[in-house]
Amino acid sequence: MTSPAFRIGQGGTPDSLAASGALTFDTAAAALAEAHAALSHGPRQWLDLAGVETVDSAGLACVLAVVAEARRGGGTMRVVNAPAGLLTLAQVAGVEELLL
Repeated sequence: MTSPAFRIGQGGTPDSLAASGALTFDTAAAALAEAHAALSHGPRQWLDLAGVETVDSAGLACVLAVVAEARRGGGTMRVVNAPAGLLTLAQVAGVEELLL
């Protein structure tokens, strides 16, 4: 069984991005490239993860990298609708405050 493809694009508002699919070791590099391309169109305040179905530690690293890139670019990106698995990984790693 294959994981659902990861996609990131414009969210419900001009200052947001929305992600969907699997954010795993298999998709993290492509996800980061998609996020980088999306961020090149201007700063974003929100990363909506409501559509993310599967996440692992590589997915967490990807989300943290996207948030860091957005903040370096002058944005104040916050993660919303994070899956429970992502929040658990962030707590175990001691980085949950970086998602806020």
